[in-house]
Amino acid sequence: MPLPPYIASKRPTDAQDREDYQTVFAKNAGSVAAPTASLHFDEPVLTALSNRGVDISYVTLHVGAGTFLPVKVDDIKTHKMHAEYGEVGEQAAHEIKQTYGSSGRVLAVGTTALRLIETAAAETGDISRWSGETDIFIYPGYKFRVADGLMTNFHLPKSTLLMLVSALMGAEAIKDIYQHAIENRYRFFSYGDASLLIPKR
Repeated sequence: MPLPPYIASKRPTDAQDREDYQTVFAKNAGSVAAPTASLHFDEPVLTALSNRGVDISYVTLHVGAGTFLPVKVDDIKTHKMHAEYGEVGEQAAHEIKQTYGSSGRVLAVGTTALRLIETAAAETGDISRWSGETDIFIYPGYKFRVADGLMTNFHLPKSTLLMLVSALMGAEAIKDIYQHAIENRYRFFSYGDASLLIPKR
């Protein structure tokens, strides 16, 4: 089980990890890491969301080991993102378009899902069926095409994930959010707390 380095360096993996480090959404083998925002969901939560009128669309992204790599360059434009295989099916693309058509919000669960749907809309600006390798790097200045918000955990400094949430919310807003999280002793990283990030429209 490929646990994140900050867990694996402290203890060996065990049988319980196969259950704990797995998401309720998991269907297709291929990821080397869990999209950890999804760890906050179980069947009762999904049922409760459905009862409140929240629609859920499913996409596939095989998270790669590169997700754990920090940015080590001074100019972020020269950082090379790891490529990961993903799929946005016809049904998911249709459902996302319907959400936009009814003035709903498209909230990605996890940075991996957000990167995938943004990749699927990269060429036309409109989400459509897509599959292939994505190495999209989202950092401040990026113009979002699909995602209106994001549910995600709290991320490591100098990571591409921290840059992504800064692009969504603005760097100053993220500094305030993270300061609040630190002061209130929120848990960070894979088994940590979640945040729901919805930028002002």
